[in-house]
Amino acid sequence: FRDSMTALPSQVVPGADPSTRQLCFAWGPAEVLVCETLFGRRGGSSSRGEGELPPGAATRSADPVCCIADSRDGGSGSSHVFVVRKDQDVYIQTLRKLFNESHGIFIGLQRSEEELAGKSRKAQLVQVSKNYRSVIRACMEDMHQAAISTREPALQSQYSTQVSILSAMELIWNLCEILFVEAAAAGPLLLRLLDWVRLHVCDVDNMVREVLSSENPSKHELFWNVVDVFVLQGRMDEARHLLSKEASANPTSMNMYKILDDLMKKMPMPSLGNTQTLTEMELKWQHWHEECQRYLQDGTFASSSHMESICKILLGDEDAILEKKELMTTWYHFLVTRLLYSHPTVKPMELRFYAQACSRIIFIFSTSSMDLFLGGESSPEPLDTILMAAFEFEMHQVIKECSIALSNWWFVAHLTDLLDHCKLLQSHNLYFGSNMREFLLLEYASGLFSHHSLWQLGVDYFDHCPEYGRVYLELHIERIPLNTEQKALKVLRICEQRQMHEQVRSICKIMAMKALRNNRLGSALSWSIRAKDAAFATLISDRFLKDYCERGCFSDLDLIDNLGPSMLLSDRLTFLGKYREFHRLYGEKRFSEAARLLLMLMTAHIAPCSFWMTLLTDALPLLEQKEVIFSAEQTYELMRCLEDLTAGKSDKQKFQDDDVETMKVEMLRLALARNLARVIVKEGTLEGS
Repeated sequence: FRDSMTALPSQVVPGADPSTRQLCFAWGPAEVLVCETLFGRRGGSSSRGEGELPPGAATRSADPVCCIADSRDGGSGSSHVFVVRKDQDVYIQTLRKLFNESHGIFIGLQRSEEELAGKSRKAQLVQVSKNYRSVIRACMEDMHQAAISTREPALQSQYSTQVSILSAMELIWNLCEILFVEAAAAGPLLLRLLDWVRLHVCDVDNMVREVLSSENPSKHELFWNVVDVFVLQGRMDEARHLLSKEASANPTSMNMYKILDDLMKKMPMPSLGNTQTLTEMELKWQHWHEECQRYLQDGTFASSSHMESICKILLGDEDAILEKKELMTTWYHFLVTRLLYSHPTVKPMELRFYAQACSRIIFIFSTSSMDLFLGGESSPEPLDTILMAAFEFEMHQVIKECSIALSNWWFVAHLTDLLDHCKLLQSHNLYFGSNMREFLLLEYASGLFSHHSLWQLGVDYFDHCPEYGRVYLELHIERIPLNTEQKALKVLRICEQRQMHEQVRSICKIMAMKALRNNRLGSALSWSIRAKDAAFATLISDRFLKDYCERGCFSDLDLIDNLGPSMLLSDRLTFLGKYREFHRLYGEKRFSEAARLLLMLMTAHIAPCSFWMTLLTDALPLLEQKEVIFSAEQTYELMRCLEDLTAGKSDKQKFQDDDVETMKVEMLRLALARNLARVIVKEGTLEGS
């Protein structure tokens, strides 16, 4: 939709002098750091050339970019760092309501019953569109209140700008709702456009309130301006009410007022209930138009220039309408007023011709297109271009121009999604495979992922992009900073729900490593088990065993006691679980079971050799029990394990062993010998008996 970002360096750094400085770039997941440095300074140079973008940057479709400069004075050699964010609007606190509440509307639309057809489906889509508009208006009102309450000029300017942008967004959305979503037919179409103008052309509201609140409205200097505004907007009842006040104040002109009041009262208007055909409407309007023409030609209103002007407006006189351009303020108000009094039964597909004719008429009276309403500017504003494209039923042009003009992807993403559900964009696919709806949703969701909390909304948008959504989600979710375990669990749950196994393992490994660095062994073991990482689980199990050897007790007993089938992830983890079970059996004085388990741990070779001495030492209390615990065969196995342990050491290692280790070996040999003697005596006695 936009030009490439090849001109980024000159735009990002204000006043940068390429002849004396160079730019270095560091790209992040949702932003880029641009560093301005002096030539020749070590550490400040880049491997890329001056002002050169990284590969692929110049070919990316231009995302809405916002620059935030953070500079510090440091003399002639100072360096400035600029942060260029992909979507700055997600950081505006007052726009959070827009993003959060529209997310719920979007999800509801995706889950709606597709079986609804005809009028039911159209009514549902129109209601969805109105819900979106209500969110925009609520956000705009909040922003307006914030602008009023703040005392900081910079913030006030920012809020006022956002109010203008949101107002333009609602204006465009409302017109698209009328023309594309509701697809109003001839007759009701004009009524919808009148409501559209009344809702969005608010410049005259203060003037109306001022006149109506005065003691004698008919004597107010702006009285006739207010009457003209009501007539131009088709608000006949309100115009007649004001004219009645003027008639009461001027009895001599009562007859003239009654005639004008009667004309305004009898003016045919289209019906929303389809109670009359277009032919009937056109016939009534033709007779009424002829009656207005007759009174004007007869000079009925010649004595009052104001009422004569109103009669000319009722007849659709373009010159008379254009004389009131200051009261209409916008060209599209002029267009709707002209349709009201010249072509009340306009058909949707005829709008383009009247819009273009409106543009040509205005051009005749000015030096540039729409100059009467654009204040002498040489070209129309983006808003005017967008509205003209809508009147011409160029939906794709509307989306394109909105993408260029607006500062984020929210508007075009949600509008395009709604139009897609209306089956209006089915034939338009982009050259790289994804359709327009998915492309815009992907861009919008990518912007959400740059925010520390709004990324959760982006997940659902990716879920509803069938072609590339999963790929985007996998790439973005890996870049979420896992600052806390709570956030990590939230990300993990999202990945598990979508069977993103590789991302699950990656997150668990990252969190396990963080916990290990902080010496939180229980948490590290839990994360490694969730990651199903046998090697890491083995490493952490070794740390548990080392910690036990140093402290004489286990930490995180609840975790180790409830490993369950997870202990089978690795031999070392199995040993850790079983060794803890041995301690539990010993504590419960179930010595025979504890002895069998201890022997099994050694003979099955799942215990690390470095831990054998600890296991044999744990056997000492069992060997010294009054009751014989180990059988002769078991005692021989323990002896063999002890000899294997000591025989595996070289003479140098034995010499280096401290006295404590030597004493343990001697005590074990003595205890084993005594236990063997007791077993032989006991078993011989049993055989003799």
